[in-house]
Amino acid sequence: MGNHKKLVVIGGGAAGFFCAVNAARLHPEWKVTLLEKSNRVLSKVKVSGGGRCNVTHAAESISSMAKGYPRGESFLKKAFHHFGPEDTVQWFESRGVNLKTESDGRMFPVTNSSQSIIDCLLNEAAKYQVEVKMLCAVEQLRRDKNQWIIQLNNQQEMVADAVCVATGGHPKASSYDWLKNLGHTIIPPIPSLFTFNMVGHPLNELMGIAHDASVKLKGTKLQQQGPVLITHWGLSGPAILKLSAFAARILHEMDYHFTIIVNWLPEYNQQTLSEQMQDYRTSLASRKIYGKNPFQLPARLWELALQQCGINEMLRWADVPAKAMHKMVNWLTALELTMKGKTTFKEEFVTAGGVPLAEVDMQTMQSKQQPGLYFAGEVLDVDGITGGYNFQNAWTTGWLVANALERNI
Repeated sequence: MGNHKKLVVIGGGAAGFFCAVNAARLHPEWKVTLLEKSNRVLSKVKVSGGGRCNVTHAAESISSMAKGYPRGESFLKKAFHHFGPEDTVQWFESRGVNLKTESDGRMFPVTNSSQSIIDCLLNEAAKYQVEVKMLCAVEQLRRDKNQWIIQLNNQQEMVADAVCVATGGHPKASSYDWLKNLGHTIIPPIPSLFTFNMVGHPLNELMGIAHDASVKLKGTKLQQQGPVLITHWGLSGPAILKLSAFAARILHEMDYHFTIIVNWLPEYNQQTLSEQMQDYRTSLASRKIYGKNPFQLPARLWELALQQCGINEMLRWADVPAKAMHKMVNWLTALELTMKGKTTFKEEFVTAGGVPLAEVDMQTMQSKQQPGLYFAGEVLDVDGITGGYNFQNAWTTGWLVANALERNI
């Protein structure tokens, strides 16, 4: 192998750093340099999870973990056998960063600070002499005999034996032109995790209320269940974000004008709720329907439902007209809401699209078009739902590159 092989990692995010520090540790005969175009590294790690960094997800199995990826499920189902969530936990804990699991499966540092993850990666980079260069944007890559020539924005050039592209997702397709020039096709990038905008609906007045519900994209089989948060602009929360990820391409084609069907009581359907309502007409006959509702719905949501169905606040359960009761059942289990537009979190934006997995050796993440060119993280057409999935993709693909480096050059 010689003593002076050079790896250049492009991108100072989670995937880039994980690739760089593991490559330097596993292959001490390689000189590893990491290039970051901005003046900050690991910026997404910093803001993730409200500044706590949602490192990974405590899934029941590799198979259930892989289901959290609208694009990339089958690839990651195999890749997690090489480096999965349990390996991530062990990797950080062996370096003094213990993780904890929250009730929804999200995993955070016990310090509740993303700085713990950042410091760990920076310490590893220093320990294994990874050279980190900031304000270094790559403008062009070209192959010259058996080496890579990397053209930087400051007119300088670097030479490398291997290059790992870990630049993350980009909202504009033109940002991938330099990879197209190397023979790769690019799946057009579109937003993947976003909230839904709803103009002028009475629900908007209930901003801040969250409730477990199921949400379905009308006209499709796409459906998610979980907390739904009502905001002043529309709907957010885990169920909405998951639906946005799995429906990303469909919603993009619809120009983000679409209808969702909300079931505020997912343990019921229209028939079973109708039967339950009839029971309450008897068992709660003398009680006012506006009193404490029997479904543990937030009080303001229950009151809005009654108002929308034209039910007088003085009515007792026994006196609610059958027509109004039917309307109420529909409102609670099959409420159709028209959405116009989306809101994306700029610091934590996630894109669907990028380099197709078909153009990458899935064992090593090496390009099938160009020897010595590797990909890691969100630059690939892989994206996960919220909850630590996108970081796990970064750790896994970064690890695969670092692990495969020696045997693929």
